[in-house]
Amino acid sequence: MSKQINIKRGYDIKLKGKAQGTVQELSLSTYALKPTDFHGMFPKLSVRVGEKVKRGTTVFFNKNRDYIKIPSPVSGTITEVVRGAKRKMLEIRIEADGSDEFVAFEKANPSSLSQEKIIDQLIASGLWSLIRQRPYNVIADPKDQPKAVFISGFDSAPLAANVDLVIKGQEAAFQAGIDALAKLTVGKVHLNVCSETKSAMLLQAKGAEITSFKGPHPAGNVGIQIHHISPINKGDIVWTVQPQDVITIGNLFILGQYNSELTIALTGSEVSKPQYFKIHRGAHIAKILENQIQTKEDVRIISGNVLTGTRIERNGFLSYYHNMLSVIPEGNTYSFFGWLVPSPAKHSFYRTAFSWLSPNKEYALNTNINGGERAFVFTGELEKVFPMDILPIQLLKSILVNDIDQMEQLGIYELDEEDIALCEYISTSKINMQEIIRNGLNMMHKEMS
Repeated sequence: MSKQINIKRGYDIKLKGKAQGTVQELSLSTYALKPTDFHGMFPKLSVRVGEKVKRGTTVFFNKNRDYIKIPSPVSGTITEVVRGAKRKMLEIRIEADGSDEFVAFEKANPSSLSQEKIIDQLIASGLWSLIRQRPYNVIADPKDQPKAVFISGFDSAPLAANVDLVIKGQEAAFQAGIDALAKLTVGKVHLNVCSETKSAMLLQAKGAEITSFKGPHPAGNVGIQIHHISPINKGDIVWTVQPQDVITIGNLFILGQYNSELTIALTGSEVSKPQYFKIHRGAHIAKILENQIQTKEDVRIISGNVLTGTRIERNGFLSYYHNMLSVIPEGNTYSFFGWLVPSPAKHSFYRTAFSWLSPNKEYALNTNINGGERAFVFTGELEKVFPMDILPIQLLKSILVNDIDQMEQLGIYELDEEDIALCEYISTSKINMQEIIRNGLNMMHKEMS
């Protein structure tokens, strides 16, 4: 291992309901792909309702960049296209038929293939969608030359899945994925691990530069890792891939097919038995949650983690890039004098509660933000949990006034929503910072593309 980077600024939110180390295989019947999971996507259907599809069949593609294709995770029938306001496409639902027919692709050792061949196979299979670009966190453009590829081999978010566990036993596919990604850049493949990582698959991966990170959340965010290893300046492009997606890419070349299996974590204080499930991408969550929610009270079901995930209903579907489900109490109850009344059940980054006396205590937190929107002023507190050499409030305010020059100078290219999420959690202003960052990134993408 070449080096270790210590992250000192950050904060770990300890919540009840972390998934335990058992993996249950689930056979589900309904799946969905959601165009809203892809920033900048203008979807156009490749199939019709009632049409049969195989695993790996293109379901929809991007009208503006037709090489971006999203494949079906299972073989079955297109049953419904769910639309929202102005006929916006929200979901394409697929009923699995159990036959597991798949679109066959060429089997090959990616080390022996040219960059062009690897790109062609990734585009044809739809798995190019697993490679995302910084800045903007959009699906990468194969015509670009990234200065590096980054893989975060751990997740530091609250209740996050144990990456060592979810990739266990897939050494060959992971290495094949690394070999394929190495052909896509003139720079290095950076594989970043936690100082506590035990997985030999991660620690002994060939063809990647391995860096160890130690410190609190957001140390596991790939954006934080890029900032500390190879910061993004204007004109730079870096590609990022998640560990399970590296395995999916590797299996494309080893098996000659799109293997859509994922291991996800079901977590949260309202789950009776937090555990891991092996499913297919885009799974219907109703069966996963069956007999798992242990309260009659309202709960918030989140595809992803509690800081950055997307709210979904009990009959909803897992988002394309997420590998966990979080279930926490809904914040629809209020107490008289709120934060003024002391309680050992309350948690705060500040010393307005007693949680600072028990740093290792786990909490069952709800979604209540404990107050309304307030003045957005400089307090110096956000910088304590933001491990980048960027001024967060100044950047956010430059986005609010649409000052593109200031946004560039203050580091907009290095950020994604997840990198500011912890600041949003501790902020006394109750400002939706993630939404502001996304609006800023969309603006820059439109102006600079």
